[in-house]
Amino acid sequence: MPVDYVLLAAIAFCGSVVFGATGFGAALVAMPLATHLVPLKFALALFALADIANSFSVGLERPKNAVRAEYLRLAPMILIGTAAGVTVLVNLPRAAGMLLLGGFVVAYAVYALVPHEYQRPIARGWAWLAGFAGGATSALFGAGGPPYVIYLSHRGLSKEAFRATLGLVTMTSISVRVIAFFVTGLLLDPHVWLAAALVVPAAFAGIAVGRRIFLRASRNQLMRAIAALLLASGGSLVWRALS
Repeated sequence: MPVDYVLLAAIAFCGSVVFGATGFGAALVAMPLATHLVPLKFALALFALADIANSFSVGLERPKNAVRAEYLRLAPMILIGTAAGVTVLVNLPRAAGMLLLGGFVVAYAVYALVPHEYQRPIARGWAWLAGFAGGATSALFGAGGPPYVIYLSHRGLSKEAFRATLGLVTMTSISVRVIAFFVTGLLLDPHVWLAAALVVPAAFAGIAVGRRIFLRASRNQLMRAIAALLLASGGSLVWRALS
């Protein structure tokens, strides 16, 4: 058994702890670390399998709390964004992919570290941009969550409605990504499935730990700690791509 597979399973566990605690963010943690071990396309395919297990586990927790109108506004553009992202991905050089992923993670980490006070909900039309951006970044970086989080957090939803709606949106986004990766052949590599035999169970264990943290920890404190981690991991990826 390759040592890299064990390390990838440990990375999946850490990412899933974040997902279980916040409802998103597994790929933001896992992808920068995993691409130090394996090529970006391999990591994307592998963690798509872990992510879909995570998303169904969280997305089906309290589906009745989700705001259906918000979901229906986001879903169509997720499909279009995913198609655009996969088209770019299959033609993307490895160094460029690492640089873009690192830059994306650093940019979101900086956003998350800056305090935000929302006076009133933003217009519903922003859902089109959020859905497209989330679908595209889901395919390109395995991380569609930030655009959805930014949009939904500006819509004045309750904590329960926010988590449930984000869960369904993320579940849809990752499902579409998995289908796209099958169509393009990224999920037809047998080595991906061998690694997944360790990674997916580790992801389930991480989700269980993350749920306990969600019940006990302050979400703001948790998000700041995660943002600091993302800043370091994304920065290391940018440095590696440029060097």
